[in-house]
Amino acid sequence: MADTSPDQAAENYLILLNEHEKSLAAYVYALVSDRHEAEDIIQSCKLTMWKQFDRFEPGSHFVAWARRIALHQILNYRRSAKRKPLYSTDPAFLEAVAAEIDHESDHYSARSEALQECLKKLPENQRRLILLRYYEDHDITSIARETDRTEAAVYKLLSRVRASLNECVTTRLNAPAT
Repeated sequence: MADTSPDQAAENYLILLNEHEKSLAAYVYALVSDRHEAEDIIQSCKLTMWKQFDRFEPGSHFVAWARRIALHQILNYRRSAKRKPLYSTDPAFLEAVAAEIDHESDHYSARSEALQECLKKLPENQRRLILLRYYEDHDITSIARETDRTEAAVYKLLSRVRASLNECVTTRLNAPAT
C-alpha cells in the first residue's frame, strides 16, 4: 500500500474494516468463550491491523488477513493471561478450529448471499412473515394475531416459505458462475 497517501490508506482501511468487521468479530467470538476477553482481543486486533495495513496487499483477501492477525492476538492473549480456560488453549487446537471456521465461513457467506437474494423474490406477505418470525423473533401466536391468520395457517405458510427459500438457495448455489 506504499503508493497511497496516509489519508487514502486510512480511508481504505476503514472501508474494508467496516465491510468485514462482523465477520472478524464472529471469528473471535467463536474462538474465545469470554465476551469481555473477545472484545479486548477485537480491539487489539483492529489496532494491530491498522499498524500493519501498509503490509496488506490490495485486492487480496482482507478477511483471511484479518483472521491471521486475530488468531495471533488470541494466542498471545492466552499466553499472557495464563488462565485456565474451559477449553484447550493449545495453539494447534486453536489453529485447527480457526482453519475450520475459515472453511465453513466461506460456505455460509455464499449461503447468506443466496438467501438475501431469495428473500427479495418472495411476495411481500411471505417476506413479512419471515421477517416477523426470524428477524423480529415473534412467536407464532403473535404472528397469527398480526397477520389475521390461525396459528395452524401460520405454521403451514412458514413451512411452505422455508421450503421455497431452501429450494431457491440450493438452486442459486448450484448454478454455474456467470
